[in-house]
Amino acid sequence: MKLHALAILSVLQLVVVQADRLNPRHHNLNVKRQLSSTTAAAPDPTPPPPAPPPPPGAQPPPPPVAQPPPPAPPGPSSPSNTTPPGPTDSVSTTSTITTATTPTTTGPPPLDTGTTIHPLANITLGMPTKAPLPVTATWGPGATPPISGAPVLPSALVLGSWPVQDKVPDTNSPEVRAWMKELDGWHIPDLAPTFDGSCGGDPAAAADARNRGWWTCGGWTRDTDIVACPDKLTWGVSFDDGPSGYTQVLLNYLKDKDLSATFFVVGSRVIERPAVLIEEYMSGHEISVHTWSHRALTTLTNEQVVAELGWTRKAIKTVIGVTPTTMRPPYGDIDDRVRAIALAMGMVPIMWTRTPDGGKFDTNDWRVAGGIVNGTDSFNTFQQILNNATALETGFIVLQHDLFEITVDLAVGYTLDAALNHQPKLDLKPIGECSNFPASNLYLETNQNTTFPYRNQTSGGVDVTGDGTVDTKSGSGSDPVNVAAGYANLPVMSSLALAGAAILSLVL
Repeated sequence: MKLHALAILSVLQLVVVQADRLNPRHHNLNVKRQLSSTTAAAPDPTPPPPAPPPPPGAQPPPPPVAQPPPPAPPGPSSPSNTTPPGPTDSVSTTSTITTATTPTTTGPPPLDTGTTIHPLANITLGMPTKAPLPVTATWGPGATPPISGAPVLPSALVLGSWPVQDKVPDTNSPEVRAWMKELDGWHIPDLAPTFDGSCGGDPAAAADARNRGWWTCGGWTRDTDIVACPDKLTWGVSFDDGPSGYTQVLLNYLKDKDLSATFFVVGSRVIERPAVLIEEYMSGHEISVHTWSHRALTTLTNEQVVAELGWTRKAIKTVIGVTPTTMRPPYGDIDDRVRAIALAMGMVPIMWTRTPDGGKFDTNDWRVAGGIVNGTDSFNTFQQILNNATALETGFIVLQHDLFEITVDLAVGYTLDAALNHQPKLDLKPIGECSNFPASNLYLETNQNTTFPYRNQTSGGVDVTGDGTVDTKSGSGSDPVNVAAGYANLPVMSSLALAGAAILSLVL
């Protein structure tokens, strides 16, 4: 009992110590939210050239002495964006803050003691902030999840030793060496990493984007990617980058409206707020991998990509007991090399919808948190998304974020309500459900799919913990040993993915 109590106390201490840490690309934004400027800089029509990303494990470069506008939080790259979304998240000095809503005193923004959502025009960087909400429900070890056949919640939240948060993990660790074996027998295209994950930063790669299957430049996909819900007027609801201190506000709203969503979680955030991840999962929301440090994956080596996916997968399984079979690349930055690595590790890429003319179903909520636009601007973008949606013959997947209070306020105060009241009526579902996948297929332990043989059939299972021993098999539930189905099955799709396998093998 003493040892058990000590383990729980250690976890609580870890959560408290880490609770307010954000990864490097968010840290500068968090600092800026605690400061304010008296004036807004005039836009500079010429953005600075992109800087090369630092080596893994290196500290991000110090901010300049001059007072630049605050950097933007995570958002997808686009073909016209010449500012790289790389490890340092360098941001153009064209960003400005609306002077009407910018505080004129230094120090942290005022505490918002109200409970209502601010008017759209007032949702901007520097607005009064509310205190984060604690989790509203708790589940003890041994609790039964809502997924049929899933193992019970782990007996203790012993998080163990983890890589440095928000940095690309060390690729020489025993865990990464073990996970690299999952690539054996799988054809990984010999594509050089991109310079910074942006089209402008790597014009040679951008010119070859179609052949590379590079989504960032031109929206190129493969049939193995999930890019939309198949049924017309169906909205695939998703939130990236959490769990955060404000995710609970979103969870409360979703519960009140009887809605479910797909949460693409960052490993560094999972070990900060494991209780929030548990509430997401136990409340019936879908959980997916969004990497350890939120780097643009095409900029990384094969080993680094494996480390980013592997550590996040391990963190999720440690907290909720299951291994996701899907992933979303940060910024949507994926090509055939990254795609093949993800598939070899049993994770199917999920993107967000793009229209044939290049329009993206991105609410731009991250730009509000970065001080680039205000809530009204973001909502106008969202209204255009709704207009585009009615013209599609399929459903669609929308990009939103739950890392910041601003992005959560936009969701619960405006975008989700607008979607629920839209005419013609929209059907809001998590992405797995809207894709007509059984909930069990979204996790390796409960997967019963035998028609998607992407996995390396020689391994006999997955070493999720990275200790050199196979610990998880497809469809194994809580007993990874007595499994007749074996581990030859990639955990999710059926006919669509099988067709994609044939096409991808030809392309690669």
